[in-house]
Amino acid sequence: MSFTKDSLKIDAAAVTEQICEQMRSQIRKDLKKTGAIVGISGGIDSSVCAALASRALGPKRVVGIMMPETDSSPESEKLARELSETFGFETVLENISGGLSGLGCYERRDEAVKSVFPEFDKSYTSKITIPSNILEKDSFNFFQLTIENKDGAKTKRLPLEAYLQIVAASNLKQRLRMTTLYYHAEKRNWAVVGTGNKDEHMQGFFVKYGDGGADLKPIAHLYKIQVYQLAEYLGVPQSIIGRVPTTDTYSAEVTQEEFFFGLDFYNMDMLWHAMETGVPAADAAKVLGLTTEQAERGYANIQRKITATEYLRMPPIEIE
Repeated sequence: MSFTKDSLKIDAAAVTEQICEQMRSQIRKDLKKTGAIVGISGGIDSSVCAALASRALGPKRVVGIMMPETDSSPESEKLARELSETFGFETVLENISGGLSGLGCYERRDEAVKSVFPEFDKSYTSKITIPSNILEKDSFNFFQLTIENKDGAKTKRLPLEAYLQIVAASNLKQRLRMTTLYYHAEKRNWAVVGTGNKDEHMQGFFVKYGDGGADLKPIAHLYKIQVYQLAEYLGVPQSIIGRVPTTDTYSAEVTQEEFFFGLDFYNMDMLWHAMETGVPAADAAKVLGLTTEQAERGYANIQRKITATEYLRMPPIEIE
């Protein structure tokens, strides 16, 4: 199979029609539902899913749920409203800050941050990142914690115990959003549409029973760069298409590349596609302008993430 810079280009019109046809069948026949609930964040993935649902079912059968909280960017709600105006579906605003406070989300997270930076207080914001491009050296990624205020930023390598507590507390956000989506779905007898793409689904960039919880996942088979192609075809606002993908989870803004993937989406998706289709690393490297060693590191890192997060994609294990 030939591997070129255009190997992941799709016929966006044909893919859209295929997805919409399957969404109609899955929602109406398989799930016995009559509409779709989509959590919208102003990001590219949720925007494409809302646009697909609107095309598949009609905008009157779609409701977009905006779920900001204390650490959310105001830009998220602004872009989500622009999306709803573009495609004509109803929106509901659910601020989940109070629920998260009740669950101890912020308190538990800040306790862990203070174990690394005792001076941390409300004047600071914080974020977790990985320190380098995954193609540049043979090593496992480690996480680092950064706190920032008006006087500047401080960064330290994050101990495992603190990392686990920060992530566990932060994951309450995705799980409360899932709970909120199902409230709105059940009151209408509608389905919850998952918004994760292939990069997130297969490499484990989602929260089990959080943003991973849904009735159907229409773009889980598409690479991120293919989602962008659908966005252009569907007419998603350019303000959303041009937005840098972020986690919108931490109080300090952090991109998905900085926090998890460690590589730009084009090179990551192309390397992954090459690996999946049996293209030798040396051949992929030539097409992408990389060294063979960089391509091999990319292959290894992607496979490592897929293997390490297999438990997230497993259903509950039952006794046989």
